[in-house]
Amino acid sequence: MKRVVLIPDSFKGTMSSQQICSIMERAVKAHYPEAVVTSIPVADGGEGSVDAFLTALGGERRHAVVHGPYGEEMESFYGVVNGKTAIIEMAACAGLPLVGDRLDPSLTTTYGVGELMLDAARRGAEHIIVALGGSATNDGGCGAAAACGIGFYDASGRQFVPTGSTLKDVARIDLSSRSPELEGIDITVMCDIDNPFWGPTGAAHIFGPQKGADSEMVALLDEGMQSLAAVIRRDTGVDVQAIAGSGAAGGMGGGMAAFFSGCLQMGIETVLDTVHFDSLLTDCDLVLTGEGKIDGQSLRGKVVIGVARRTQAYHVPTIAIVGDIADDIEGVYEMGVSAIFSINRLAIPFVEAKKRAALDMEKTVDNLMRFIKRMDRCT
Repeated sequence: MKRVVLIPDSFKGTMSSQQICSIMERAVKAHYPEAVVTSIPVADGGEGSVDAFLTALGGERRHAVVHGPYGEEMESFYGVVNGKTAIIEMAACAGLPLVGDRLDPSLTTTYGVGELMLDAARRGAEHIIVALGGSATNDGGCGAAAACGIGFYDASGRQFVPTGSTLKDVARIDLSSRSPELEGIDITVMCDIDNPFWGPTGAAHIFGPQKGADSEMVALLDEGMQSLAAVIRRDTGVDVQAIAGSGAAGGMGGGMAAFFSGCLQMGIETVLDTVHFDSLLTDCDLVLTGEGKIDGQSLRGKVVIGVARRTQAYHVPTIAIVGDIADDIEGVYEMGVSAIFSINRLAIPFVEAKKRAALDMEKTVDNLMRFIKRMDRCT
């Protein structure tokens, strides 16, 4: 075996994708020391997305002073890969960890995300990837838009920066004042959910409670999102409610589409395109991928299936190393997965199994390599 590509998702709460790549590489190299191993850790759009891209592609981490979730000045960061592609994780300036116990999505803002976008544009970025995930906000992306010059006006003509509690006050949106520095820049939005902008399955109802909203606030936020959607449709021509994933990150998905013409894309597709994954498959012998649990939801296009769809076209064997395997997964084989192996070697509760997950991961890949090596000798 001459070339192996490793592209696992994290096992949530157990092992990061970077850690899994390291374990897999060590096990592969133990049996195939001359193999070229390419590691591509996958981030889910939340905290750690920048580091995952930098690990996979190299590049640089840039720092910038922006405004945080409550408008306070803070030092944030983004990554630059391939020379001209900026990776921005909104969690770096609008994330839940930044608010601590001060959970209030009626007051938090995405303003800092827009400032990071502008900084990247001013420093030569030609493509900006915004990773949605882990947000503390519910402002429909208005804060980010305002930071980039887009005007929001109330019924009296007063310009303001909307937050969750004041979305209902937006009477007019002026896109003409958007910073010209963003013109011509392609914007991709990493988004792995399909929730709408407003409604029972929208941003406020589904994600508001985890950001600190009680039932009364959820109703207020959803009312504001519905009102904002109507103004966006009238003033920009974009029906955010019709866009799958527009409710992601407190409506940031819809805001990125309406205010920046951002293209919402599954996170794994964004990763695969950015690392030029297809080019790695032309002389590849094996791809190892994985996630914490493979089940019916995986068929919607999460990491394993996203990878397998690409590898299938190049006839590259693709093995998923996972934690748990559900019963309803037969469809994954038709989508390009060659085999699935669980790292759970003992019948023990998860709270105990997670303590030995790294060891079990290494032993599982080691066992697989032993089998492949034996088969190589037989051919």
